[in-house]
Amino acid sequence: MFALAVAPYITGMPGSRAAHVARQRPVAAHPHLLHSLVVLLAGLAIAAAAYLLGSIPVGYLLVRLFRRQDIRSLGSGNIGATNVLRAGGKGLGAATFVLDVLKGSASVWLGGVLGALLMPSVPLRSAQAIAALCAVLGHMFPVWLRFRGGKGVATGFGVFLVAAPSAALAAIGVFAVMFALTRYVSISSIVGAASFPVFAWFLVSGPRPRVFFAVQCIVALLIVARHHQNVRRLLAGTESRFGAKEPA
Repeated sequence: MFALAVAPYITGMPGSRAAHVARQRPVAAHPHLLHSLVVLLAGLAIAAAAYLLGSIPVGYLLVRLFRRQDIRSLGSGNIGATNVLRAGGKGLGAATFVLDVLKGSASVWLGGVLGALLMPSVPLRSAQAIAALCAVLGHMFPVWLRFRGGKGVATGFGVFLVAAPSAALAAIGVFAVMFALTRYVSISSIVGAASFPVFAWFLVSGPRPRVFFAVQCIVALLIVARHHQNVRRLLAGTESRFGAKEPA
């Protein structure tokens, strides 16, 4: 009885007030774990926003709106600017290219803004890299068209026009030279995309997180891989030059 009576006043005993308070005191979350969770959620938000922007099927929508046709049933079936130009006309082709570039640029810009707001401790270029990759993936694999999208050239140019403008302009210059020499959009796109990481390595200044350079290489490889059918036709000698009526 004595033990029960004095227990509330003896620190450390099971019935003491200190023990009772200790049981009620909440355990503080580990600050590093909380920070990691915030960064993870912010990264997912950036990835989702960039993917949705990139997945807008501009070429499909323009041809459907102005020509009442499904671009996937015309020419090569691709929703990109080259096939829209050949199947839908120069105006729609130019509009598709410009809007695909703009949606890529907007995705990276938005990714940078969200990164600065939601995860300021993470380098800006890391947030932009996440957005760049997801925007290109959205264009190539849009959920609205059962993941059958474009090849990512214009959108890829758009994302890096914001993330690494000097390298992007140099790469589009390589594209222009190759196109002038060969009149092949496909080989020009492949060489231009492959040259981008090289230009970025030498021309981009300031902080360069590993993920930033990794995404540049991944996007370039994705664009090259999406041209696999063109490569086969180039090797077989059946690829059409720009201006021809055959699909590219």
